[in-house]
Amino acid sequence: MVVQVEDITYIASGREVLSGASLEVRDGQLLSVMGMSGSGKSTLLKCIAGLLKPAAGRIMLDGTDIVRLSERKLTPVRRQIGMVFQYAALFDSMTVYENVAFGVRRQNRHITKQELDAVVAENLRIVGLRGVEHMLPSQLSGGMQKRVGLARALATKPKLLLFDEPTSGLDPITAGVIDDLIVRLKKELGVTSIVVSHNLSSVFRISDRVAMLHGGRIVASGSPEEIRQSPDPVVRQFVEGRASGPISSMA
Repeated sequence: MVVQVEDITYIASGREVLSGASLEVRDGQLLSVMGMSGSGKSTLLKCIAGLLKPAAGRIMLDGTDIVRLSERKLTPVRRQIGMVFQYAALFDSMTVYENVAFGVRRQNRHITKQELDAVVAENLRIVGLRGVEHMLPSQLSGGMQKRVGLARALATKPKLLLFDEPTSGLDPITAGVIDDLIVRLKKELGVTSIVVSHNLSSVFRISDRVAMLHGGRIVASGSPEEIRQSPDPVVRQFVEGRASGPISSMA
């Protein structure tokens, strides 16, 4: 799926969270959007998913502007999008099986139990979790919960995968496992992926391209190496993790 975000503005509580943000993701590409906490990264992701409607601008998914779609026409577009929420956002009272099956049941109410069993088992296998169908989220580690959340997103066979801080709250080794899984799935499934994160080690490890969101706009974009070497003072301060600079002075 080709994603084109053109000059979108999103206003919340009278504040412009996004102020003319633009980016493009080619089919099968993995783009990471980095930025400070509270910079609007998750808001941008939710706009692309059709969960929030911007006040201005266009969001083109394979040439269709979803901003101007009615709720009825937006529903089939959302079915092509899988979202992995921060901290997995699993349903606590549901088993792993029920969590992974949730979206599939909603999209195909006539699916048989045997077919559903196969879908759940296959997607848990893909993320490296076998035999956990009967477990509750509270019985899983943080990394396992993230992988179940990914299996749930994959189960509906999306053309676009959106990740909201996929390694947040994880130790470095588990974060590396999640990073490797995201890259492997992108290669094996060819799915377009957008990751929002402030974890620079993950961003530079997994991305085809990287964009930086600051002040409601994308202020820089390029390959991981181009972003590492960027002369932009905002990008330099963020990449180097310095407390002083234009970000603190403009905050």
